[in-house]
This record gives sequence, C-alpha cells and structure tokens, in this order.
Amino acid sequence: MAESPYSCVLWDVDGTIADASVGILRRLNVALTHFGHPAPTREELVHWIGPPMFQSFQAQAGMTPEQAAEAVSFYRGLGKADGYTTDVALYPGVADIIRDLHEAGVPQATASSKPEMQVDAIVDHFGLRPYFLTTVGSTPDESTLASKTDIVAEALKRLRERGADTSRPVLIGDRHHDVEGGNANGVPVVFVEWGFSDHHEGDEAAFRAASAEELRALLLR
Repeated sequence: MAESPYSCVLWDVDGTIADASVGILRRLNVALTHFGHPAPTREELVHWIGPPMFQSFQAQAGMTPEQAAEAVSFYRGLGKADGYTTDVALYPGVADIIRDLHEAGVPQATASSKPEMQVDAIVDHFGLRPYFLTTVGSTPDESTLASKTDIVAEALKRLRERGADTSRPVLIGDRHHDVEGGNANGVPVVFVEWGFSDHHEGDEAAFRAASAEELRALLLR
C-alpha cells in the first residue's frame, strides 16, 4: 500500500480541486453590473479567484467595506440560486489522489476561502465526502473566518479534535494566499500550477506541481 510522508493533507478548493471559473465569471458579471461597475474579463479572473470576495470587491472594484459587504451578499445570493455546483468541474486526476490518500490512511481536510456551505456542496456533489475528515471554509459573511491563515489554523484544529495527527501537515493550493496562510502556520505548501495564479505566487512555497502526476509523486510513495 502507498504511504505518505505527511500525517495530514489540507486542500484549497477553487483552482486546486475544482474549476468553478465559468460560474464565478457569470455571477461577477451580474453582480458588478448590478452595482454599476464594469464586468471583469476572463483574463481578470486571476485577481478574483482565491482571495475572499469581500476583499476582492474592495481591491478590484474600489468599493468601500460597506459596499463590498452588500456586494458579497448579492453575489452569494446568485450562487445559492445556482445551487453552488452549476458549471463546476474537477481538475483531472485530483479526485483520484484524494481517494488514494484516504485509502492510505491519511486524514484530509479542506482549507478554503470559499464559504463553507459552498465547499460542502462541491464535496458532496462530486462524492468526495467519505475522503475528508472535516471540511473547512470561510463564514458566509467572510468576517469571522476569512483569512487563509485563520482557515488553515481552523482546519488543523478540527483535524486534531477528530483525533488526527497534525505533526507533519501539508497544504495544497494555487494562490499566494495559500502559501502565506500555510507558512504562517508552519505548514509546507505544494503550489499547483493549474489554477488561477501568476507563476511568481508560488515563489515561497515548499514545492511546485505542474500536473496531478507531479502532485501524486509528492504526496504518495
């Protein structure tokens, strides 16, 4: 049976496990137009996918915190109407790695900036629930639990509460927020290059993986 050098694995979701860009772009178009802002192009999605939306509406659309809170609420309403899984696809080979880690006895958790109810919807939609000991995402208003640093800490805490060994953790992610959040918690990060990022965002990561095969080689031996 395969073994892992890590005692537990944390997973980002958007851009790492799942490609939700089609639905995100559609909802952003509607939301930004609704609030009188130009819709982003697909090329500009790199600036939106990954960070908490509350931050992105401020940084990318120039909204005040109050305006951003209203925009997030509107945007989340669109997502709820979509059912959270419309136009979402898994990246090839990633679900197989998650399954094989589980079969090797490695506890796993999500550590996503996406609201936890949306993480749960995606995990359940694609039949991944049996492989995760816990699923962690942001709070719906992205105020109580939003930063990747706090989300990674919460994921480790929940794993420990469920009896998992967190002495040798690793985080899989595709944005600099993942790298920063992992490093802040002393968790090495594997930066995957198939998500929505610039190449330099992985400069401070412990490892890089350009394909599912390269990721598997880092996680299972």
